[in-house]
Amino acid sequence: MFRSLFGKEPPKPSGTMVIARVNDRAQPIERGERYEDPLQEVLSGRGWGEVSGGGTQLSELGEIQFCDVELTLSEATPEILRGIVEALEGFGAPAGSELQVEPPIRFGTVQGLAIYLNGTDLPDEVYRDSDFDFVNSEFDRLLSGIGSVRSFWQGPTETAIYAYGRTADEMRAALQPFLDAYPLCARARVVQIA
Repeated sequence: MFRSLFGKEPPKPSGTMVIARVNDRAQPIERGERYEDPLQEVLSGRGWGEVSGGGTQLSELGEIQFCDVELTLSEATPEILRGIVEALEGFGAPAGSELQVEPPIRFGTVQGLAIYLNGTDLPDEVYRDSDFDFVNSEFDRLLSGIGSVRSFWQGPTETAIYAYGRTADEMRAALQPFLDAYPLCARARVVQIA
């Protein structure tokens, strides 16, 4: 039908599609600001292609597991793929990230922790008298110089704070005294995610 209306075939997408699976629990807006927008500048500035989309993989409970950045490249040469990896690592891509090419290229320089605050089993006065925003900002202060809080997720029984930095061990050590002392952090789970 398109041909009969306009006398030619619709344009076909050109280039090579590559997915960068980033092991970051970034919300969609954060994904765009941290990875998609700056990577678009790199790709267009070097004539390598463009960011053509992105997505977020959720668990059954709605927690982000990872995010994808879809790229349409002029070609997928080793030089271009290396440049993309260097750019994404420069933007803070966590360990366990991967360019989905054959063979896959693993990348990532920072490690990540998820701190899951118990949202159901603490005394009512703890929830009433504690402040999640204080916990979030205190985590960021304690991680200064070794990492930072990037995002959070509120689930049905827990709230997760995601921190990324040099090493999971350093971040855990920096946070542990606060986790032990602040009532809202009682019964928190700390899980390495990158």
